[in-house]
Parts: sequence; structure tokens; C-alpha cells
Amino acid sequence: MNVTKESRFQKLPFWAVATKKSQSKNTDEGLLSVYLDRGVIPYSEGGGLVHKPAESLEKYQLVEPGDLVMNNQQAWRGSVGVSAHRGIVSPAYLVFELDRTKVAPSFAAYAFRSKFYVDKFMLSSLSVGDIQRQIKWPHLRNVLLSLPSIEEQNIIASFLDQETGRIDRLIEKKTHFIALLKEKRAAVITHAVTKGIDANIPMKEGSFKAVGLVPEHWDLSPVRRALRLAKRTVGQRHENFKLLSLTTRGVIERDISENFGKFPESFDTYQEVRPGNFVFCLFDIDETPRTVGVSEIAGMITGAYAVFDCLLPRYAQYLYYLFLHLDNCKGLKPFYTGLRKTIRPPKFASIRIPFPPEDEAVRIGEHIESQTSKIDELIARTERSIDLLREKRAALITAAVTGKIDVRNAA
Repeated sequence: MNVTKESRFQKLPFWAVATKKSQSKNTDEGLLSVYLDRGVIPYSEGGGLVHKPAESLEKYQLVEPGDLVMNNQQAWRGSVGVSAHRGIVSPAYLVFELDRTKVAPSFAAYAFRSKFYVDKFMLSSLSVGDIQRQIKWPHLRNVLLSLPSIEEQNIIASFLDQETGRIDRLIEKKTHFIALLKEKRAAVITHAVTKGIDANIPMKEGSFKAVGLVPEHWDLSPVRRALRLAKRTVGQRHENFKLLSLTTRGVIERDISENFGKFPESFDTYQEVRPGNFVFCLFDIDETPRTVGVSEIAGMITGAYAVFDCLLPRYAQYLYYLFLHLDNCKGLKPFYTGLRKTIRPPKFASIRIPFPPEDEAVRIGEHIESQTSKIDELIARTERSIDLLREKRAALITAAVTGKIDVRNAA
């Protein structure tokens, strides 16, 4: 097999199959971008602005369908793609016209995004000592490519279209299944924290829309009944504390390497967080992925967050899930103020929320834990199966474009 592969694959330097394009004065086209997981797509489809940026577009480059586009600073991570669109890209990108007598765009769309070639670009083309890991044309132009004939390239591309399509459809189904599981998880929480777990009991109006009807025997009391603002700043003691962050996974220890040394000059506003503290993000609430967490570890967190002591520990689990429900449905919207959609801590503490009897609150928390743990386990297994499918997809592409598998006689 190796002999056959060597005899039908030709080694060519990158410059022999790709011509670096110059800047274009044509700025009337739509804006494109290159994403690690999606290749070259319209900028608006990647979550960016629909309109072009305000700065001058004179240095922007024209991309034609079939052109190879690289994000100069992210190509080493896989931000590379062959465009199916006409448009313009930032001068931070490298744009190449492919010689279609030597490389088919359909093949290149797989080959240049494969781990094999991404690693080639990274290892052979980076400027030495450059923190931003930029691709340098003098290095890139001499990278050796191993290419089969155009006919075989088209066969490989067709094979990969078919096989990756099957994998992608399976991933899509599993992703949809995860979305349904998350909806079910949210429904379990919502029902338990607003309706309880006992059936056929009289109901009454709650204190606001997101709470709705609640059991008649539940109290409606201000948040301050259970939570008290804890303003313990760390100041000069900051070296004794782990740095924490509020994420979709809850309150976690932050990887300080992500900050690249960009710590503030003063920690005077950073707050101490103790195990059992509630941490809230009470600003930009609609845009914030998670606004509530309960810390299991000691540490410190930026003063932008609101940290509360829990005065009623037996209610802690119930309250966490109640606020998680309100976060998921953005149920605190009636209490936002200003452009930053902020709830000031005193206002937050005055919001009236439902309080079941203490023993019932404990049972509700245990019920939610029991039900959601089963769902979480199924979600985790499904996510792992998706990861394995993505690994299989990547390995298949690399094997096909490098000739490790011969697909010429594939059915």
C-alpha cells in the first residue's frame, strides 16, 4: 500500500499550487471570516455584525469561490478554509488562489483543514519567537505538499463528502437529543421550584410572572430572608486566595495562565468567597451565560459580582435551583434598570420569592438532584459520543487526503 501511495502522490512546494493574492480595492462585497470549526463563512453567520466595520476597508482583500483563506494568527489552530463564497476579508488574513490544474478546491477544502496540514503550517511556517504565532509567507511558500492526481483528488473529495455527511448527520441528531435533554432538565427544575413535588394541592398567585402559581402553603418573602450581601474585600491579602470565576459550570477556580499577567494593580475591590456563598452576576443579565452559582471552594472574585452569605443553609439547594430557573427564563427582567440591565443588590434583596416549608425545601432539592443527575449522566455520555465521532471524522479526513487509505475503489 505504501509503495502504491508513494507512486501516485507527487510532492510539490506550497508556492507551486497557491499564489498569494494582493489587496483589492473592491470593498462592495460581503464580509467573510474563517472559523476553526466551520471554515470560511459570511461574517454575519458566525455571530458577528451584519454590517461592515466602520474602519476603512481599503486594505481588505477580495476572496473568490475556491480561494484558500488563512487567519494569519490562528492558522496553526486550524483557522483555515477554502471559500465557497465571494467576499472580502480583513488584512489580517492570507488569501491564495489555487492552481486548479494541481489541486482541486473540493479536495483542498478537506486537505488544508486536516490535522496533518494544519500541523505542517504550524511547525514549518511560524515565525520563531513570535508570541502571536503568525504564519510567515517565506516559510509557508516552501512547505511541501503531497498531492495525488486531480482525478484522485476529486474521488477523495466525493468519498469524504459522503462519509463525513453521514457522521455530521449523526452528530446533528445527537446534538438535538442533548438539546431535548436540557429542556427536560430545565422543566424538572422549573416545576419543582415553583409547583413543588406534591400533586393536587391548592395553588395561589406568585409574586411575579416567572414564578407563576405556587402552592398555597408556601410563603412569599424577600430574598433577604435567606441571603445577605457579604462585602468582604481581600485587598493586600489577595496572594492567599484562589482566583474564582462564575461560568456555566458554576463557580470554578480560574486558570491564571489565561490572564497572561494582566492582573489589576489593586485588589481592593476583589471579594472573598467562602464555601456555600451564592455568587450573582446582576448586570448584563440577558447576555450573561450564567448569573448564579454556589461556591464549593474558598477564593476571591472580582468586585463586579455580588456575593451573598446564605442565612438558611437548609434552603440553599432549593434557592440555587430557583435562581437557576429564573436565570434560564430571564425571569428577573421586571427588576432590571438601565442600559446594562442591572439589579442593584438592595433591590435584589427586596424581591419576593417563594419559600416552601423547610423540610419540603430540602425534599425538593433532593428530588431535583436525583432527577437531573440521571439527565446529566445521559448528556455527558452523548457529548462523549459526539467527541468520538468528531475524532473519527478528523482521522478519516487525514487518512484520505494523505493516502493512508485508498478510496479509489470505495463503494
